[in-house]
Amino acid sequence: MFHPLRVREIERLTDDSVAVTLTVPPELREAFRHTPGQHLALRRVVAGEEIRRTYSICAPATEEPAEPVLRVGIRLVDGGEFSTYALKELAVGDTVEAMAPMGRFVLEPRAGHFAAIVGGSGITPVLSIAATLLARQPSARFCLIRSDRTAASTMFLEEVADIKDRFPDRFQLVTALSREEQQSGLPSGRLDQERLAGLLPALLPVADIDGWFLCGPFGLVQGAERALRGLGVARARIHEEIFHVDDGAGTTGATAASTATGIMHTAAPLTAATLTATLDGRSGNWPVREGESLLETVLRSRADAPYACKGGVCGTCRAFLVSGEVRMDRNYALEPEETEAGYVLACQSHPTTAEVELDFDR
Repeated sequence: MFHPLRVREIERLTDDSVAVTLTVPPELREAFRHTPGQHLALRRVVAGEEIRRTYSICAPATEEPAEPVLRVGIRLVDGGEFSTYALKELAVGDTVEAMAPMGRFVLEPRAGHFAAIVGGSGITPVLSIAATLLARQPSARFCLIRSDRTAASTMFLEEVADIKDRFPDRFQLVTALSREEQQSGLPSGRLDQERLAGLLPALLPVADIDGWFLCGPFGLVQGAERALRGLGVARARIHEEIFHVDDGAGTTGATAASTATGIMHTAAPLTAATLTATLDGRSGNWPVREGESLLETVLRSRADAPYACKGGVCGTCRAFLVSGEVRMDRNYALEPEETEAGYVLACQSHPTTAEVELDFDR
């Protein structure tokens, strides 16, 4: 369900990015209290067409009785309708429709040593994770390894510097610029798999890190995951969120798209199938039209079906496969343990059996 929230503040971060803060009315405070790392799905209707996008919450998480702070980072995307609107038209006092925070790229504050490898706007959820963790857990430590094109294009410079000032002994910051030399820090260049494989053991006790958080473009996240696995890090300690997938990235090799037996198949979708779906406690049955995804099937009768990107990236349409079998075209959102447990992305799923049942409420 979407709720209208008023824009409290818009802060220019770089030439192509802003931070937008939304006001949460008292009656919605508990619904919008986020876990560090979660995101918001925002909606705008233009000329009768609905535009949805997801943006990660960068503010630290709050606890009762404090008011939740909803601040999201938005970077301009070429041809992006919502990001163009946010940077060029959105103003303080305007209303934005938002769903309650969601997402599983999270870290509930606990003792331990954690690290993140981020690229570009991938800093956004990690900013909330690091700030909340260090404020609530006096013994916790966090290492942030971030990659940006140039210093001028780097989002949340002041916020990261503030964390470093507040927790100098427990927060380690490593910065790499791909298109600009720095006076100090790493030499310029991309943080690819080969470079990270040599860099990480020199920075951290890799085997002792309790959780790795990888966020940003697909190429960076994929390279970082492969570097960590090559260094012996268990897959269960690696958490990923993809912010951008190039059209040519393909589906094979997607780190979060491991095939789970009985869920993802190479079989061609059926041209005639029936879908049963449960959403908000109500169930329905519909024929699946040729070529459409299971999400599209549900949306024909249930406009409240959850989705945002429709590209297999955000995970908003996650559903439990109760029965039947499906083929997922792309999956950059679900962790292997989720697909193994029976979860699929409805926006990417096509039936390979005559009957399929999904549960969006689990």
